Amino acid sequence: MASQPQAARERRGAPAVVPSPPRPRAATGSRVVVRTTGGPVAGERAAGVTAFRGVPYAGPPVGPLRFASPRPPVPWSGVREAVRFGPVSHQPAIPNRPVPPGSEDSLHANVFTPATTGSRPVLVYVHGGGWQAGAGSMPAYDGTRLAERGDLVVVTFNYRLGVLGFGLHEELTDPTTGHAANWGLQDQVALLRWVHDNAAAFGGDPGNITVCGTSAGGAAAWQLSLLPAVRGLIRRLVCVSPSHVTAPGTALTAEDSRTAYATVARRLGTTVAGLREVPVAALTDAWEALFAPPPQDRVVASGRWYRGPVVDGRTMPAPDHLLPTPDMPVLSVHTSTEGSFYTGPGSPYPQPCPRGDAALVGAVRQVLRLAVPDADDGLARACAAAYRAAARDAGLPGDPRSLWTEIWGDAFFRHQIVRFADRHARRGASPLYMMEFAHPALPPHFGTPHEATSPFLFGTHRLPQFAEVFGDGPVQRLLSDVFVDLVAAFARTSVPHTPNTADWPAYTPDEPSTLVLGGPGVVEVTRTPKLAQLGFWDTVGWSPAP
Repeated sequence: MASQPQAARERRGAPAVVPSPPRPRAATGSRVVVRTTGGPVAGERAAGVTAFRGVPYAGPPVGPLRFASPRPPVPWSGVREAVRFGPVSHQPAIPNRPVPPGSEDSLHANVFTPATTGSRPVLVYVHGGGWQAGAGSMPAYDGTRLAERGDLVVVTFNYRLGVLGFGLHEELTDPTTGHAANWGLQDQVALLRWVHDNAAAFGGDPGNITVCGTSAGGAAAWQLSLLPAVRGLIRRLVCVSPSHVTAPGTALTAEDSRTAYATVARRLGTTVAGLREVPVAALTDAWEALFAPPPQDRVVASGRWYRGPVVDGRTMPAPDHLLPTPDMPVLSVHTSTEGSFYTGPGSPYPQPCPRGDAALVGAVRQVLRLAVPDADDGLARACAAAYRAAARDAGLPGDPRSLWTEIWGDAFFRHQIVRFADRHARRGASPLYMMEFAHPALPPHFGTPHEATSPFLFGTHRLPQFAEVFGDGPVQRLLSDVFVDLVAAFARTSVPHTPNTADWPAYTPDEPSTLVLGGPGVVEVTRTPKLAQLGFWDTVGWSPAP
């Protein structure tokens, strides 16, 4: 008897989803030792995968090395136990995103491998969190299932965040490297070099590294692919729901960054260089206090929503929309309603839901002002009207909450993602595949919010905190298996074709084909959904241009 999702597809004349055969599991041991460039490490084997947790990929950036470029890890001689995650990077408290107490000594990697022999594709995952929160050790990113089913070496890691990770000031110049900005992005570069140098020890192929990331991590993955210093280390790119860095919405300008560090130093009674000696909690609190007032009341005009990498000409040569597209195959993923992460329950930045047209206009104006500080009610009304018309034409909900959610998600995620795909298809020399994840969350959550992808990519949707939001039944397990299989196929061949996705063509602007995973058709190739509503952003000059 056909399953419910298969039956739905058969009624639509679509081919039934092909279950993937189970993969044989290796025997379970207890302790596995490999030698890294820093020294030998002992991991723990379970569920067909050996996990090495908390392996240093760089030295502790503490004391005089705060705001310095990452240094090589301090070598060790004996076998280092690698069965526990290292501390998360120091970060401010974010509502609804609890993390353990952080530390400045956090530059550790976690490696999950089916076996330490062989030469498997390596998937490096960059966690998200708005460039100010998160960790590679978060439960959503447990690499066991992804490594075992995908037959991949999966690497997660921490990097410096917030005031310690993303900014620019010449008084913080590293005398050895000359860098004075974006220490978290420098950490990511160091991690890639460490992975290249150590992949073979973990059963990976150093010549076959795919970089994957979600949200801020997706933007970082794109940025890394454009850096000449590491471009030769990356074979493929998987960008999930990136919010590309653009001032004033998601980055500080260089001048504003200088002002921010100088203001924080003055408030703490020191110089900018003296910030290396300030207790880390006091430094973080002062930085957060600087950005606590509404954007229009701050001492700087940029960094209005998030503070990602700052353009410095080296680690960040220019905003992504002014640079070429990556010269490698790209798998681009977004969710069907990115904005419901911000407008639904459990949001890290809870906002009152607009009720009625007047409240909707005010809410839309606040969204627009994150990127266009002088946006007025006229622009907000035009935006709401354009979305209301697009919803009516497409038969989608037109209530204030739904419109506000679509506007928020498109403004900072989906418009950029689709237009970058258009640009890559026109100008790039490599294929780009577009995927929309559309599995709906359970009430009181709604839509398919930003970051809904991670539990399914990693197979951690079964954990209680995710199962209560997305469910944990045959459909959810099938979606996770398909997601893992297509990412593994892409990491292996540059083409995400599996028995379930064999009819998925590369994206072209003239034929914008998207694989929709988790919608009514379960796995279905279709024209990119909701293109019409993106037209508003094109008319007001939103970056990137079509």
